[in-house]
Amino acid sequence: MSRLSTASQVAVPPVIELSGVSRTFGSEPPVHALREVSFVVEQGEWVAIVGRSGSGKSTLLNIIGLLDVPTAGTYQFNGMETGALNDFSRSGIRGRNIGFVFQSFHLLSFRSVLENVMVAELYNRTPRAGRRARAMDALTRVGLADRAQFLPTRLSGGQRQRVAVARALVCRPQLLLCDEPTGNLDSETTEEIIDLFGDLAADGMTIVVITHDDAIARRAQRVVRMVDGMVTAAFREPRSNDHLWGVTAQ
Repeated sequence: MSRLSTASQVAVPPVIELSGVSRTFGSEPPVHALREVSFVVEQGEWVAIVGRSGSGKSTLLNIIGLLDVPTAGTYQFNGMETGALNDFSRSGIRGRNIGFVFQSFHLLSFRSVLENVMVAELYNRTPRAGRRARAMDALTRVGLADRAQFLPTRLSGGQRQRVAVARALVCRPQLLLCDEPTGNLDSETTEEIIDLFGDLAADGMTIVVITHDDAIARRAQRVVRMVDGMVTAAFREPRSNDHLWGVTAQ
């Protein structure tokens, strides 16, 4: 994807740009969770970050989601260097620009589907006016407008995850950051969620999915593989066939 806008010819920065990012936890001996990780995610890309348990995926998610800071290296979000930001500024960027989807749906069982989506706007201080309409728009986008008044306990696992995606989308984030979003789902429901991500990607949403699920890796536009805290390879799905080819990551 070109970084130049065809309309204005102004350079568009990547959504995510990691350069030599490391994260060390100060135990004895120290734990090197990330080791000089470097890669870029352009606007509108759907990227899957894959690796076994302990490979550093969750630590990387925390840094990308501005929930943690690197020990070394730099992380630029939308061209902004994030290392010097204070907690308040980081929280503001998360609320405005990043939507989170987790393996556990984290829905309020005693609140309706609509209320579960609306609650997301309470945390980023979105004006109250139009809140219900925006939540309905998000539910329509994930195909659950007809379930707006249901309690989550009446929904299937796939439907509950769709509600979680709608909640992440209601604030219109630039980046959708997902942590094992199909980990609690069966194979058929997993395909439903992957199809939803495909639709969102086709609409121009930037999506980063932390996963060990090969089904997601096969559908993502690009795959970043992690081993022992390092990015070891990047893969791109060729449009001419259905197998992945690998190249050495930068």
